[in-house]
Amino acid sequence: MNDSASDVVIVGAGPYGLSTAAHLQNVGLAVRVIGTPMRFWDANMPEGMFLKSEPFASSLGAPRPGLRFTDRHPEFTTGRPIPLDTFVAYGRWFAAEAVPGTEPDEVSSVERGGPAGYVVTLSTGEVVASRAVVLAVGVGPFAHVPDELAGLPSWLVSHSSAHRDLGLFAGKEVAVIGAGQSALETAVLLADAGADPHLIARRGTLDWNTVPAERRSPRDLALGGPRSGLGTGYRTWLYAERPGLVRHLPQRTRQRLVRETLPPAGSWWLRERLDERVRVTTGRRLAKAVEDGDGVALTTVDRTGRRLVTEVEHVIAATGYVPDVQRLTVLSPELRVRIDTRLGSPVLSRDFESSQPGLYFAGLAAAATFGPVMRFVHGSGFAGRRIGHHIIRQFSSDAAPTGRTGTPQTAEPSQR
Repeated sequence: MNDSASDVVIVGAGPYGLSTAAHLQNVGLAVRVIGTPMRFWDANMPEGMFLKSEPFASSLGAPRPGLRFTDRHPEFTTGRPIPLDTFVAYGRWFAAEAVPGTEPDEVSSVERGGPAGYVVTLSTGEVVASRAVVLAVGVGPFAHVPDELAGLPSWLVSHSSAHRDLGLFAGKEVAVIGAGQSALETAVLLADAGADPHLIARRGTLDWNTVPAERRSPRDLALGGPRSGLGTGYRTWLYAERPGLVRHLPQRTRQRLVRETLPPAGSWWLRERLDERVRVTTGRRLAKAVEDGDGVALTTVDRTGRRLVTEVEHVIAATGYVPDVQRLTVLSPELRVRIDTRLGSPVLSRDFESSQPGLYFAGLAAAATFGPVMRFVHGSGFAGRRIGHHIIRQFSSDAAPTGRTGTPQTAEPSQR
C-alpha cells in the first residue's frame, strides 16, 4: 500500500538533481525532490576548499535567465577561484529560487512495481508511488579506494570525501594518495590544519593547469580554440558543450575521453601553497598497506622495482570516483540486476533514460554515455534540460499527470 503518489521523484538535491527539478517546475507535474540542497558539498568537502572550475562554468542549469553563478556573483571573473562556502550558498539560493519545496529527507529504497511503475521508500517510512525516478546521487556512492587500502579500518584509511574538518589530523603524519586537484588541495589543507602531510603519487611529476587569460587575442582564439566549461580547444569545446554528440562515439573512445580529458593536475592558484610543509614523493605505485601498531605501513614501488616502506598514522585516498550501478544500494537488488550496464555504468538513451523505462541517471553515472563533462557541475544544465524535456514529452502523451508541481497526491493517509 502506497502512502502517496507523485509523477516524478528526484533522488538527490545537488547540482544535477536541482537542475533537473528546475526544468520540471510549473508544467503541471507533481515533482518531489528528496534531499537537502548541496548537502554533499557542504558536509563532505573540506573547509577552505576552492572550486577548480571557472566561475562561468560553475552554474546550475535553469530554464530561465538570471540564475547562473555569475548572475548571483558578477564579481567572480575568469581566474578568480570560488570558495566552497560561496558555491554551496549559491546552490541553496538556486534551490530557493528555482526549486521550492525540496524535502530534507533521504530515500531508503527504489523498487520496480506498483501501479505507477516505481515504489520509493523514504527514510521517514513514507512510501511513494512514482511514474519516473531520477537518480541524481552525485559522486558520493562511487568514492574509490584502491584495493591495497580497502581492507584497512576506517580510523586508519579514509577517502578524501569523508572529511569536512581536516583539523582532526593536527599533529599527525598523514599520507595522501593521488596526484589530482583533490589530492594536492587535501595535502595543502592538511598542512594548514597543522598536520604533517606526505603526498604520494604514481605520476612521475605533478602537473599544473596554466593561468587562464581573461581576454584572448583573435590569433589565440583561432589557434587555441574556443573556451568551454572544460577548458580551451576545439575538441574540448565539443566534449563540454555538445555531449549529445559524444554519445554517438564508440564506447572505447568515450571511455578514453572520460579517463584522459582533464587528467590529474592542480589548479594554478594552488601551486605556491604546496610548499615545504608537504613532503612529496612521485613516481611510486602503492603496492601494499598493512596495519602497523597505531598506524599504517605503506609499501610503494618505483619504476625500477625498488621498494620503499613509509609509516604514517593515517592514509587519505584522494583517488577519485568510479561509477558502478551495483554500489547504488538505494536501488533494490532486483532493480540493479535488471539495469543494462557496461563496465559498471548504466547504458543510457539520448535522454538519460536507462533500460528500465522511467528510470534516469544524471551526473557521474552518465559520464560513460555522454563524456567527461558529466564529471563536472557544467554538465548539469544539459542533463537537466534533456531529462526534464523527455519526462514532459512522455507524460504529455500519456494519461493525465498525478497533480500540480510539487504537490504529491495522497492515495492513503500519510505516515509522515
